[in-house]
Amino acid sequence: MQPGKLDPAEGRAALEQMRQLGIAGDYYLEFQLRILPRRGEESFVNGQLWGSRNEIGPVTRVRLVSPASAKTPPTERRLLIQNGPQSSVWRADPNGGVEMLGGASLFEPMVPDTQLTAFDLQMPFIYWNNFSYEGLTRFRGRPAYVLLLRPPPDFAAKHPALTAVRVYLDTQFKALMQTELIGVEGAVTKTLSVVDLKKVDEQWIVKTIDVRDEATRNKTRFNVTAAALGLEFSRTLFQPAQLEEEVHAPAESHLVRIAP
Repeated sequence: MQPGKLDPAEGRAALEQMRQLGIAGDYYLEFQLRILPRRGEESFVNGQLWGSRNEIGPVTRVRLVSPASAKTPPTERRLLIQNGPQSSVWRADPNGGVEMLGGASLFEPMVPDTQLTAFDLQMPFIYWNNFSYEGLTRFRGRPAYVLLLRPPPDFAAKHPALTAVRVYLDTQFKALMQTELIGVEGAVTKTLSVVDLKKVDEQWIVKTIDVRDEATRNKTRFNVTAAALGLEFSRTLFQPAQLEEEVHAPAESHLVRIAP
């Protein structure tokens, strides 16, 4: 397939298919954030992710643990991310209680020095209905649809620095290959790229994602290190109030370890 103009009907169908993609059933992932500054030393943050889908859309519970340093003890962060047409993000307060994130807090680093934010994990732009078709192109050797999604008025009013998100969708699988956050001058401010996939229990899952700040060139690599699919979680696990409660990982016998 050569680069060219995208049929609007075909593009809309691809976007609808992409909205329905995801790991089937309940699942658990362990991952590592590799923080790669343009200058300075690398650092690592370990994480856990419990995923499912409810009547609203995909829902994810995330736990991040920053390692201890000579000056600070380990730091833990917990988030609950509800995606879908009506999306929300909650965060457990280290001092007690649970708060809903909004405004600028959605774009704050989830841990210091990382490029990954709650907005990046939530990806609410998948459900924005104001979008245009920029055509077909070849992306990393594969044909891809290119769509430009624009935020709804209420979101745009709260976040004027983000004017649009460009997405690249694989034409065969309708899977997300890359996203680009667009700033007020039309320049790309941040890029999120799927680097590779891994097949686990007959399902393809994302193995590695790179998140790069285009101004500083600092990068964070999200790398899945273990997965357990076909699980069944209690629905209370994904209630905001439960973020204060400890959740245990599945038994080791259920985990598939993934080499770096």
